[in-house]
Amino acid sequence: MNILIKPILTEKMTIQGDKLNRYGFIVDPRANKIQIKGAVEAMYNVVVTDVNTCNYMGKAKSRYTKAGMIEGRSNNFKKAIVTLKKGDNIDFYSNI
Repeated sequence: MNILIKPILTEKMTIQGDKLNRYGFIVDPRANKIQIKGAVEAMYNVVVTDVNTCNYMGKAKSRYTKAGMIEGRSNNFKKAIVTLKKGDNIDFYSNI
């Protein structure tokens, strides 16, 4: 099971990374906090002090087109916000 799907690279998470040493990830919905902590520590070689998770339910979406009404739904996902030990940091842009 691949636990970390992708990092969250938004303006809000960038500010939290700079000020509070917190980083966000989209994770597998079946993963628990202990598995998330282990995956982040193994991938980025940092020490994780705290993990907060929240489940997001996908929203129903609809739009009007020439062919008529199209209805769909965005995906459900789980977000993890990881706090690192003071002095550790993650650079997502280092290998571009």
